[in-house]
Amino acid sequence: MPGAAGSTLEPLPSSLAAMKSLFRKLAAFSFIAVAASAVQAAELHVMSSGGFTAAYEILGPKFAAATGNTLDTALGPSMGTSPEAIPNRLARGEPADVVIMVGYALDDLVKRGLVMPDSRVELADSRIGISVRTGAPKPDIGTVDALRETLLHAKSIAYSDSASGVYIQNEMFRKLGIEDRIRPKAKMIPKIPVASVVANGEYEIGFQQVSELLPVPGAQFVGRIPEEVQSVTRFAAGIPVGAKHPDEARALLRYLASPQVQDTVRATGLDPIAAP
Repeated sequence: MPGAAGSTLEPLPSSLAAMKSLFRKLAAFSFIAVAASAVQAAELHVMSSGGFTAAYEILGPKFAAATGNTLDTALGPSMGTSPEAIPNRLARGEPADVVIMVGYALDDLVKRGLVMPDSRVELADSRIGISVRTGAPKPDIGTVDALRETLLHAKSIAYSDSASGVYIQNEMFRKLGIEDRIRPKAKMIPKIPVASVVANGEYEIGFQQVSELLPVPGAQFVGRIPEEVQSVTRFAAGIPVGAKHPDEARALLRYLASPQVQDTVRATGLDPIAAP
């Protein structure tokens, strides 16, 4: 039907699925606006560990666009000795309004008095997967026995220096009964995505949380390891003591944990947490 000045109205979505998608987008936008309505625009300093980063990199700009806030983001592991690790950044006095990291590592910061106890928000669960170089045959990891044989025949194995790698090094190899035989050819990779050293041919197989494997070019995702030897990592977020913008930080945390964003969280390889 013609509109003002001879223009035409855009047709409504033709399918129920399209309409539902539109409603979800509108709801998400409205949620951000309401969450931030009581606060003014600010520059938020965010520290995020790898497991939730893919989701955050999609959702963060949407929050910023809707609220007028800007996000200054520093990436680093939830633990470890590297200077980039979030606890080490906080220890150096780097400014932070929000930290996004492995749940039990966040709990440790709460116990140490570095993060406000009442600010903790649970975000998603993350499972461990395997990648190989793009073009390489995908190994069989469908059962515990198949995974064991794949690792025994692999020439080299890499795993992260965060929660998934600590579990693999200290528990999973032992559970598989191959710890002594694996140790000489397996290495913990600090700072960088494990899939990157698989993509460049340094290592044949790489273990890391699925959400950290998927975005890396040159590596192909094989699948999640069997549930019998799986380790699920809960990601959470909180507000450091001394944050300059705690109100804006709480608005961001409410958005990242909201039902409206769970499709995005799932698409990045994470498992959303059921709403209470």
